[in-house]
Formats: sequence, C-alpha cells, structure tokens
Amino acid sequence: MVERAPHGTRAQLIMAGATQTLTLPRFAATRPATEESRAVQWLLIAIVLLFFAAFLLLPLAMVFVEAFRKGMRVYFETLRDPDTVAAIWLTLKTAAIAVPLNTTFGLAAAWAIARFQFPGKRLLTNLIDLPLWISPVIGGLIYVLLFGSQGWFGDWLIGHDIKIIFAQPGIVLATIFVTFPFVARGLIPLMQSQGQLEEEAALTLGASGWQVFRRVTLPKIKWGLIYGVILCNARAMGEFGAVSVVSGHVRGRTNTMPLHIEILYNDYAISAAFAVASVLSLLALMTLALKTITEWRAQRQFRRALH
Repeated sequence: MVERAPHGTRAQLIMAGATQTLTLPRFAATRPATEESRAVQWLLIAIVLLFFAAFLLLPLAMVFVEAFRKGMRVYFETLRDPDTVAAIWLTLKTAAIAVPLNTTFGLAAAWAIARFQFPGKRLLTNLIDLPLWISPVIGGLIYVLLFGSQGWFGDWLIGHDIKIIFAQPGIVLATIFVTFPFVARGLIPLMQSQGQLEEEAALTLGASGWQVFRRVTLPKIKWGLIYGVILCNARAMGEFGAVSVVSGHVRGRTNTMPLHIEILYNDYAISAAFAVASVLSLLALMTLALKTITEWRAQRQFRRALH
C-alpha cells in the first residue's frame, strides 16, 4: 500500500521541480539586454554621424556656399530685389496669420478632446490628423474647387468682387490647412496625461473658467504649447505644395519664399535662388534653436517638479 504524501510536502516538491525546470543557464545572463560591445556602439554612432553629415549638414553647407559664391555684393543685391522682398514679407505675413489661428484652434480642440466626452470625439481626433496623411497638393486643390472661378462658390465670389484663389487669402487658407494639426496634436496627449484634478479643485474654490485656464491649465501646458507653435511656424514658412496650387505664381504678389526660390532656379539664377534659400535656412535654424531651448526648459522644469 502506497502512502500518500502530505499536502504541504507535495506542494514543496512541485514548486522545487518547477523552479529547477525554469532556471535558466548561468551563461544566459552574462550582460544586460541593452548593453552592446564597444565596437557595436562605435559602429552605430559612426553610421548616424555619417548619415547626418551626408544628408543634412552637407546640403545645408552647400546652400550657403552657393549663396555667397559671387560675393557679398551680389548676395545683398538679391535680397534687396523687390520681388525677393515681397516674397519674404508675404511668407512672414502668412505665418503671422496662420500660426495664431492654428494656436487658437489647437487649444480649443485639445481642451474639448482632453476634458469632455461627446459624440464624434474619436472622429474629430482622426480628422485633426487628416493634413498629415494626404498630400499638401490635394489640400490646395480642395480650395481651388471651393473658391476658384469654376468652384462651388466661384460665381458668388466673382459677383461680390472677392478674390481668394491666386491671392493672399488662398495662400493663408492653404497654409492653415497643412499646419493646423501641430498645436492640437502636441497638446492633446499632454492634457490627457495631466488629468483635471487641479482644475476641478480650482472650480470648487470659486475660480471662474477663465481663471482656471489662465492660472492652472496654461502654466501646465505652456511648454507643450510653445513647442507646437514653433513646429507650426516652421511648416508655415516652408510650405510649398498647397501654396503652389493656390498662389498663381505672380511675381511680387503671390510668391512666398519657397515659390520664389523655384522660379529663380528655373530661370537659371542659381546664386539668387540659393541666396533666398539661405534666408529660409536661417529662419529654419532659428526655429530649431527655439525648439531646442523649449525642450531644454521643459525638461528642466519637469526635473524640478520631481524633486
């Protein structure tokens, strides 16, 4: 007759066997999974640096080399050309209109999506990403179909002497279309992760909606907001596809800097094209510097909050 082992003894035997079965060989944990040899580290760093130098630094350096190839006098004469000045001012004015409007929309959309539950919330979130998924040229064609002379509202606009396509309003609309996701998409996940406990506490203490936004919400999201505005401004100044469709390429009137660069290059004015490109590159570098400073300030504020 076989004696049955006590329940505690059987459990101990089963656990011991399972532990022995699942124990990994000693050589399998000789180093952390994220640690690589020195040779692999240097190889990866070299690949990144070579790629960065070949596809970013070298083309950027060539822009300035070609811009100054014929000397400083030719360079500044190009920048004083009336068509060039008009293109620079049109680019800056378009960004000055589109960025504040997109900032307002981004704040409103982020507040609604992060704070409220309503029918169509998921659809609205997906529609915000629409300009990121379709070609900017299609965005420009949409406005041509709406406001062009043969568009849906073309007859009404002609009858009231309102010109949108092949004029600055069309350029602003196209720029708004391609840039409006940046502020909203930067704020929505940030506000969702922060929650709304502090806002609710402020409301229970008698604060108004504007006071809650200005004194509670805005200080929490200011660095994310600035980051989105910087990205929006960079895209607004460099946009080509959608603006090219609605501008009409009228020199001195509807050419932004990217369009003016294309026209100069097609006219074989190579040095002039690169001179204008250097101005656009300087604006991009200034935007990159502001973006870097913003990220650094945000990280420093986050570390201070942790401590």
